Amino acid sequence: MRYGEGDRESEYVEDRRGEGGGTFGGGMGGIPIPIGGGGLSITSLLVIGAICLMLGINPLELLGSIDSAPRLPDIPRTSPRSGSPFELPGAGQRVTPQDDEMSRFVRRVLADTEDVWDRVFQAAGKRYEKPTLVLFTRATQTACGVGQSAMGPFYCPLDHKVYIDLDFYRELKNRFHAPGDFAQAYVIAHEVGHHVQTLLGVTNKVQMLKQQALQRGDEREVNRLQVRMELQADCLAGVWASLNDQVKHRLLPGDIENGLNAASQIGDDTLQRRAQGRVVPETFTHGSSEQRVRWFKRGLESGQTQSCDTFGTSQL
Repeated sequence: MRYGEGDRESEYVEDRRGEGGGTFGGGMGGIPIPIGGGGLSITSLLVIGAICLMLGINPLELLGSIDSAPRLPDIPRTSPRSGSPFELPGAGQRVTPQDDEMSRFVRRVLADTEDVWDRVFQAAGKRYEKPTLVLFTRATQTACGVGQSAMGPFYCPLDHKVYIDLDFYRELKNRFHAPGDFAQAYVIAHEVGHHVQTLLGVTNKVQMLKQQALQRGDEREVNRLQVRMELQADCLAGVWASLNDQVKHRLLPGDIENGLNAASQIGDDTLQRRAQGRVVPETFTHGSSEQRVRWFKRGLESGQTQSCDTFGTSQL
């Protein structure tokens, strides 16, 4: 990607690298999502609450009322930390010069997401609330519980923060065979896509549908809904890349291929085949490699949020 010393770096970055991990215990043009209701027992609430915390979901969001289906706005194509007696591994580790260079890169990518989504939301008469990106080492406390490097990059809707251990990028290159700046930017753009979903109410509505599926004991439906969420975030990452390049001309030859390769390498089928030698589609939570590539390309080629209607199609 084409970045220089004069490019803006986001101020919305919290650097926790080398610190302790906090305390244990947790703390698109038309995307029609059907709405329903129903009561829950105390036991069900406790079970669902535990599941939500593990998945980084606010259990209280399941109980809120939902009045109307969210719609992703379009944009014209021309256009304080606290101490803890229970510290997790990671305290006192040094930040290497390579990590400092990488942190500057992610700050610039985050700044680009801010500029693009600010413009998208303004075009729709809305205000974009910028997420914070947290850099951490091995483990850190989040509003969704204790986040660990093994989880990979993730977004917590309770505190509107994206979390990443920069060691993931080494894993992305060496273990998952997905090198390149744009592959790294795609990861951030995907997590910011989840933030966009949260701001527009998509996350709340999907969690309501998940709640109904859990009441029925339909775990496969829960997984299917999560796949649609993840594929939509992939598509939104593609929209961001398209609009960002139109304005700032960031993409270099080979960048698109690197991004598509990254999407392919972290598909559920590819990861399952690598880990266990077989694929179990009903357990997918992010989508197959083919699906992730296709939805990312759809957003990239259209540059329009209307193209990201993963909930309004029967064919993913």
